[in-house]
Amino acid sequence: MSEAKNGHQVKVHYTGKLNDGSVFDSSEGKDPLVFTLGEGRMIAGFEKAVLGMKVGEKTTAEIPSAEAYGDHNEEMVISVSKDKIPADINPEVGLQLSIKQADGSAVPVVVTEVTDENIELDANHPLAGKDLVFDIELVSVE
Repeated sequence: MSEAKNGHQVKVHYTGKLNDGSVFDSSEGKDPLVFTLGEGRMIAGFEKAVLGMKVGEKTTAEIPSAEAYGDHNEEMVISVSKDKIPADINPEVGLQLSIKQADGSAVPVVVTEVTDENIELDANHPLAGKDLVFDIELVSVE
């Protein structure tokens, strides 16, 4: 049986859950996820879990936030005056927006608080600060 090593392209089926068991993502009913081990395109803990698996093997990996999307960074939360928001946008908690940077790139943000004068925007990844659990099945190794 082939064992997954750095440099191998792997296909996996997975279900990602929070510690409370709620599912945030899954490949169930879809094509398997394809990536190359060691390229750093996946969160570190996920790659670590797949490394050394054999085709057909299943595992459950508990991934601490530091090996997932990192800790929640308060410096990535900003308060913006409502008058800086385009008039056609009605800010509500949970609304996803993007902020254009000076270099023209866009940063996704989520509205986390709305007051009479300001809105709070969070640029952290939605899973930052959360420990994750992945059920993983290695489908193939190339």
